[in-house]
Amino acid sequence: MKQLLRIFFPALFCLVDAMAAEQILRLATTTSTENTGLLETLNPPFERQYNARVHVIAVGTGQALKLAEDGNVDLVFVHAPEAEQAFIEKGYGIERRPVMHNDFILLGPAADPAGAGRAGSLAEAMRRIQARNCLFVSRGDESGTHRKEMELWEKSTVKPGGAWYRTVGQGMGPVLLIADELRAYTLSDRGTYLAYGGKISLKTVFENDELLANPYHIILINPEKHPRVKVDLARRYSDFVTGEEGQKIIREFRINGQPLFYPDAIR
Repeated sequence: MKQLLRIFFPALFCLVDAMAAEQILRLATTTSTENTGLLETLNPPFERQYNARVHVIAVGTGQALKLAEDGNVDLVFVHAPEAEQAFIEKGYGIERRPVMHNDFILLGPAADPAGAGRAGSLAEAMRRIQARNCLFVSRGDESGTHRKEMELWEKSTVKPGGAWYRTVGQGMGPVLLIADELRAYTLSDRGTYLAYGGKISLKTVFENDELLANPYHIILINPEKHPRVKVDLARRYSDFVTGEEGQKIIREFRINGQPLFYPDAIR
């Protein structure tokens, strides 16, 4: 028995010490990086390398940046360039770096009752949805996707509202399911759409427009604003996702053989 105790207790103390040494990194990110499953592939190698655990908070970009402004996270991984720049200019963020990109797509029922797919431009496609009172489901959550949608309505000179326009305040995955159930139109990032491809019947009705570009950046929280943030660990994470290993994971991440994101730090 004494021999067993001599073996057991040192092993237990080593386990406790290892657990105590593990650092928690708080990452606020968009629902698209979470819904696609990318972070489930990207984070474990980092966690093993640095004895850390990444605590992911997946919300819209607006909420992610608000969490960062309040000092509740150590870094953000988002996709709304204008909002990101404003965040930097207010002094909350440092070391903004490009990570990857994909694009947005306009989705709708296979029958395309608005005829959006036959439009000569993206602005015309958006106008057709409103003109024919076809249902459109909006995230309405200040996410990067919602901000892009608002930009597209503005460029199409349409002010969304009324019975044909539904704001649901949900992440991208739930919005796709709602739009599919209602046979409505919606705007989605391509990655989440591909991840949900087997669950919904919505089809791409308009794509490949320069207005639909969707770049992602990673930003550290300024320790001068919030001294308690783990800026060194956050920088290691930023270095990892923009370095060779992280970029290779992003490049090779696929669903049904289709890439969801394209690396921007290393090509």
